[in-house]
Amino acid sequence: MRLISWNVNGLRACLKKGFLDVCDIANADMICLQETKMRPEQADFDLPGYHRYWNSADKAGYSGTAIFTRPEPLNVTYDFGDDIHRHEGRVITAEYPDFYLVCCYTPNSKRDLSRIPYRMAWENDIRDYLLELDSAKPVVYCGDFNVAHQEIDLKNPAANHQNAGFTDEERGKMSALLASGFTDTFRACHPDLTGAYTWWSYQHNARNRNVGWRIDYFIVSERLRPRIRAADIWSEIQGSDHCPVMLELEE
Repeated sequence: MRLISWNVNGLRACLKKGFLDVCDIANADMICLQETKMRPEQADFDLPGYHRYWNSADKAGYSGTAIFTRPEPLNVTYDFGDDIHRHEGRVITAEYPDFYLVCCYTPNSKRDLSRIPYRMAWENDIRDYLLELDSAKPVVYCGDFNVAHQEIDLKNPAANHQNAGFTDEERGKMSALLASGFTDTFRACHPDLTGAYTWWSYQHNARNRNVGWRIDYFIVSERLRPRIRAADIWSEIQGSDHCPVMLELEE
């Protein structure tokens, strides 16, 4: 079973940059998207064989997530928790017979860290939500989590310490999530691999220089670890400032 997660930074724009070709090549069972920045009626495209589920933000052209899936889920829910988390289209949960798939676009703390108090509340609440799901069946949690967990996960850790996405607070919340019974699949497969990034700034020729951050993840319940066949970053794929990440699980 192959799953793809990709922050497309505007699906309508990405459709003009080869999105459907990537889907064809990927041949994935589930495709999870973040930052779609659209409502489903705003783009007409052919993706045969997939059921489509969208969660759009109240604010037009902002945030948004989607899951395109070949197997039809048993159930699909949108957002989670208190009302404060239910207006930006950031979470979709699809239930399958033996696991939950949670597609998430985590709020950015903003350059001035003005949103970090909300980010901390979000992290606590999403962890509680994932643990609640995990008490029923295993969880596959994927998306743009807007944090580079360890120094190995970005090019310039010293220069970026306490910048948004690499604050001690954000990194600590990722550590707490993993400690509560979850596995970072990429690091499970590639514990010491350097230069493995999923996002690059559009400035300063960062992508060609591979000055990037690993902020897109597949995280799974620890008891799914034996089913991990592969976890990779498809850095060669263009179309967004992020690249897709891939997970293969034993059926």
